[in-house]
Amino acid sequence: MEGSREKTVVDALSTALKAEMAGHVFYKRAAEIVTDEMGKGVFRHLADEELQHIEAVKAIVESLKKGEGWMSYEEALKAGSPYGQKEASLKFPEENELIEKLATDQSDQKAVSIAIENEENAVEFYGGLLKEAELPAEKVFLTKLLEMEKEHLKVLRWEYESLLKTGFWGDFMEYSVEKETE
Repeated sequence: MEGSREKTVVDALSTALKAEMAGHVFYKRAAEIVTDEMGKGVFRHLADEELQHIEAVKAIVESLKKGEGWMSYEEALKAGSPYGQKEASLKFPEENELIEKLATDQSDQKAVSIAIENEENAVEFYGGLLKEAELPAEKVFLTKLLEMEKEHLKVLRWEYESLLKTGFWGDFMEYSVEKETE
C-alpha cells in the first residue's frame, strides 16, 4: 500500500474508531434506560460487539501505522487488550451526539431509532471503504466489519418492528429478536 493511500485508510479507520466508541457508549446508556428487559439485552449485546469492533479497528490502525499491514479480524481482536481490560484501556470521547439525541426523548422507540440510524451510517461507511479497498486482507477485514454492522441493523429493525407490534401475525410472533442475538 503506497504512503498516501495508507494515510487515507488510517484516517478513515480513525474516524471509524471514534464512531464505534460513540456507539458503544450509546448502547450501554440505552441498555440502562429502555424499559423492556429483552431490549436491554439487545443493547448490551450490541455494546459488547462495538467494543470488539473498537479493539479490532484499533489494532489494524496501529499495525498500519507501524507498517505491518493488515490482519484478519480475529487476529486484530487477539492483538487488542485482554477482554477484561478492553473498556478500561480506552478513553471515550466526552461529547456523544447519539446520547445527546437520546436526552430529548428517552423512550424505547427513540433509543432503537437512534441505534438504527447509527448502524445505517456504519453500513454506508464500511461499504464505502470496502469499495475503495485494494488489498485482499483489507477487503476481508472490511467485509467482516460490514457484515457485522448489517447484522446489527437487522436486529435493530426487528426490535423496532417488535416495539411497534408489527412483528406479529395473527397474534403469533413471527420471529424473536432476542433469540437471533443469542
